[in-house]
Amino acid sequence: MVKLRLRRMGANDQPFYRIVAVDSRKKQVGKYIESVGWYDPKPDPFKLNVDTERAIYWLSVGAQPTDTVRSLLRKAGVLQIWHERKLEAAKTEKTEE
Repeated sequence: MVKLRLRRMGANDQPFYRIVAVDSRKKQVGKYIESVGWYDPKPDPFKLNVDTERAIYWLSVGAQPTDTVRSLLRKAGVLQIWHERKLEAAKTEKTEE
């Protein structure tokens, strides 16, 4: 199963995270499939950058985000876009029947 999770980068006392798609059986520091964004919690307010299209792609093929990544995707507006696209696809599927 593929998961979207945070991978810690940065130096001591300067955390920086990448949001990555990774096989759930891999180690936290193991190889990842693709990086879909980054998160810097230090500045106030925090900095967040997400490649929306790639994040939606991974969600659409069944990748499960961790709780923290789900929260970050919600703040970036990715989950809202993904749900709207799912509803749109369901509507078009029903009208075709």
